[in-house]
Amino acid sequence: MDLADRHVVITGASGALGGAVVDALVERGAIVHAPMVEASPPPSAVWLASPKVLTKPAVDLADEDAVARYFAMLPSLWASVHLVGGFTMSAIADTRAADFDKMMTLNARTCFLACREAVIAMRRSGGGGRIVNVGARPVVSPAPNLVAYAASKAAVTAITQSLAVEVASDQILVNAILPSIIDTPANRASMPMADFSAWPKPRELAAAIAHLISPANAVTSGALIPVYGRG
Repeated sequence: MDLADRHVVITGASGALGGAVVDALVERGAIVHAPMVEASPPPSAVWLASPKVLTKPAVDLADEDAVARYFAMLPSLWASVHLVGGFTMSAIADTRAADFDKMMTLNARTCFLACREAVIAMRRSGGGGRIVNVGARPVVSPAPNLVAYAASKAAVTAITQSLAVEVASDQILVNAILPSIIDTPANRASMPMADFSAWPKPRELAAAIAHLISPANAVTSGALIPVYGRG
């Protein structure tokens, strides 16, 4: 219960990784705040029944004013975990500017806005805090046909490392995990011939995130942590 009654924001809680992170943090005693763009939480989410999960539907995490309003209403914030994002894959000749812009909005802009407002909220509380973002393996291990996606995730890693230096004196630690292909139903369906056993599991990534936001992590900041599984 190392996060007992600490308030934690999780963006992207409605996704496969998000659900695993919510479960992991609730098990550790956290009070989870889950803003989501959907008009209502997914009925399949088992964490809906938990009194420690407070959802807020219809929050556009790419909208500056909406994100600022959401974080401003939160109680004393300990941690913010930013999982919302998107993926696209195409050869450079087939990648439109609109595709590039969409990746930058879904991955980089949402990360920037959530980081900014989380820092403001943590400074208001005055007790330090933790921020975790999600980059991607192609940022450090390039792969073809991922220019738009990789560029947006590179922005996430740059935000992470720059911010870690900026807020060090506030005792706010900022890190990012860099997953490879995550073992989710959607990824299995899109790559049915792959070796699923080699992919990192959402619960494994959730455990890594839980450690990074734990008070037990007192020194790690600005790290880009590979979570590749066996791939």
